[in-house]
Amino acid sequence: MTDTPDPSTRSGDADRSGQKHTAEPADEANRACVDTEGTDPRPLVLVTVGTDHHPFTRLVNWADAYAADHPDVRVLVQHGASAAPVSAEGEAFLDGARLHAAMATAAAVVTHGGPATVTEARRLGHLPITVARDPELGEHVDDHQIRFVARLDASERVLSCASHQQFTAALDKALDHPGEFRLDAEAEDGADAVAREAGRLIDLLAPQPVADRPIPPPAPLPFGERWPDVTVVIPTRDRPELLRRTLRSIAAQEYQGTITSLVVYDNDRPDHSVAHDTGDRPVRVMGNTLSPGLAGARNTGILAATSELVAFCDDDDTWLPAKLRAQVEVMRAEPETEMVCCGIHVAYDRTEVRRVLKRTSVTFADLLRSRLTELHPSTFLIRRSALVDGCGPVSEEIPGSYGEDYELLLRMARRAPIRNIPEAEVRVLWHRQSYFTGRWQTISTALRWLLDSYPEFRLIPRGHARVAGQIAFAEAAAGRRRAALEWSITTIRARPTEARAYLALAVTCGLPAGLVTRTLHRRGRGI
Repeated sequence: MTDTPDPSTRSGDADRSGQKHTAEPADEANRACVDTEGTDPRPLVLVTVGTDHHPFTRLVNWADAYAADHPDVRVLVQHGASAAPVSAEGEAFLDGARLHAAMATAAAVVTHGGPATVTEARRLGHLPITVARDPELGEHVDDHQIRFVARLDASERVLSCASHQQFTAALDKALDHPGEFRLDAEAEDGADAVAREAGRLIDLLAPQPVADRPIPPPAPLPFGERWPDVTVVIPTRDRPELLRRTLRSIAAQEYQGTITSLVVYDNDRPDHSVAHDTGDRPVRVMGNTLSPGLAGARNTGILAATSELVAFCDDDDTWLPAKLRAQVEVMRAEPETEMVCCGIHVAYDRTEVRRVLKRTSVTFADLLRSRLTELHPSTFLIRRSALVDGCGPVSEEIPGSYGEDYELLLRMARRAPIRNIPEAEVRVLWHRQSYFTGRWQTISTALRWLLDSYPEFRLIPRGHARVAGQIAFAEAAAGRRRAALEWSITTIRARPTEARAYLALAVTCGLPAGLVTRTLHRRGRGI
């Protein structure tokens, strides 16, 4: 058996054998008229491409080929700006009433990836067979339909088709097993809910021009007003000298409000000698009362805090003197802002690299595309209410607490853009004693948890490839060659230019993983 050529590559007036079609001499308007009276006994397949001004020739040709191969099926194509079909019936546009009537009587409905059309088909009891417009083929201005349809397909709200073969198989199945493509319209969660979800996804994931507002200038404190209290949560384990250096940097802040440092010992006996309760820089000491690990230690401090503003600082990092005041200035000027970050200096093996994100607003979509390592947890300043009463505290479900800071950024950015001060105000120490150094199995497991928890990554090839590439490298470093190869292939399929896939392959071939990570760390970067 030979493969059937994709009809999207053929001309509009020739069939797959190269023979010319000849339109019936009947009046064109009558030929294309919607049969609302049911006089045509054949099952009706309705194909609608919407009203966008871009042609959708690919879908029209697929429908036309199906009509030519299935004379016992009536295929009606609303073809919009595309050329009219030859074998199928065709109308450029159908008004709302006629489209509704056609959908109501159709045995199967094929739609483009427009939210309104998908919603209407589902409201009338159809599981839509959906083909998203592809901007690379000139079918749309951007790729929001591809992302929207992928999300709905994953939740079984549509049956997505990306090839002629899938399209044909889907129509055959819809006609042979109609019950599988019918919905209980009364049990549907409503057109409004579907439309709202569509709008939310498009707004969330499509590249959008976010107003990069300037950071508000310092403003004098009104008479009689105090600077807000800030609690700094510092998880620690077996690093007494580094911890004391961290505490000294916090005490040296050029900030006139009270800063309380909560040192949370994780799997370690609390050292009460560092605690004191005097002045405006008190230090309190406690043990981790929640799940062992970084996430549980951070949450212990968050729950114990009594101030509205909570900051994070790791026990091997230090703050520059102007860090906290600059962030609090933003919180004071913008009551709607829930989180402020800043840039970092990365220190590793006697080298120091400045990492500063020039943008002052960061969205959820930005963070799906890139980890933005400039947004380090030791730079976080957050409104406590946004954690306790909003998106929830640090996730304790992540295996080994690896990447808990990134996952929290994703949740916070879902609520509102994160503000960033484009100045390096924190010194971050990377060293061979870092907790996750060499814990490749934990890293791989945590990153796979992240992909499962955030299916939106599948709609962002760059972001999905980045995380998959990290998993591939971790598997390679752990000596799991087969898993490393599988994840490398997944990475390359998502984004062929993703360097992590090739680094993982190099490690599987014998390149030491430690050499790769040390080289990257000297440049202020990681896998």
